Amino acid sequence: MFEELDTLFESPTIKPSFEIVHVILALFIFEENKEGIGRYRLQKELIIGSGTARSLIKKLNQVINFIRVLTDENKRKGHILTQNGFEFLKKLKRKILLIEEGEPSILKDIIIKPEGNHIFFCLVREAIEKISNGIEQRDAAIKIGGVGATCLLFDGKNLIFPSHSLSYNEKDQMKVDDNIFNYIHNLINKKNSQLEENDVVIIGLGKNPEKARLAALNAALTIL
Repeated sequence: MFEELDTLFESPTIKPSFEIVHVILALFIFEENKEGIGRYRLQKELIIGSGTARSLIKKLNQVINFIRVLTDENKRKGHILTQNGFEFLKKLKRKILLIEEGEPSILKDIIIKPEGNHIFFCLVREAIEKISNGIEQRDAAIKIGGVGATCLLFDGKNLIFPSHSLSYNEKDQMKVDDNIFNYIHNLINKKNSQLEENDVVIIGLGKNPEKARLAALNAALTIL
């Protein structure tokens, strides 16, 4: 799915310090900011250095033509997605339908260390077969600076924790309660989406919203 991004990481000298998760999240952010977004704002959103943000913007612009400068009366207003960028993101969003902030206090019974942390949801379409026990996703979240990640699988009726070793009766005990299910279900519906059988909900945790969003997305990328 990410072959179009390979050239961003090619370099005869030093490998870029940004990662695939920064590229993907940047595209979501550019789409959200149709009036343009500048380098300093992007740097803060992605939690990367100034030089890294400059390099990322330059490559997205000049190497793969995914963004362009928006100008108004000869004044720069920041960068926006090009048609190429929109088309790539459109394909990606068939798999990652949303990245949305949530309320930790409501989910305190199913996430580790809810106190003092922020959470973001990713909804990934048709990905149950890619999940084993959730450890790979947790590790991906931690690797990018998050606190961790929790995976929930939608079996068409319930949201359950991943496990291939549980019996049918034990799996019934692994489903989230109705309050949590309804909260997640309603949050997804408000974003004009819906749960479908074999979807995966990933909940990323971080010490601030930016880290939680990166944690959720980096975990989601492991199952694409």
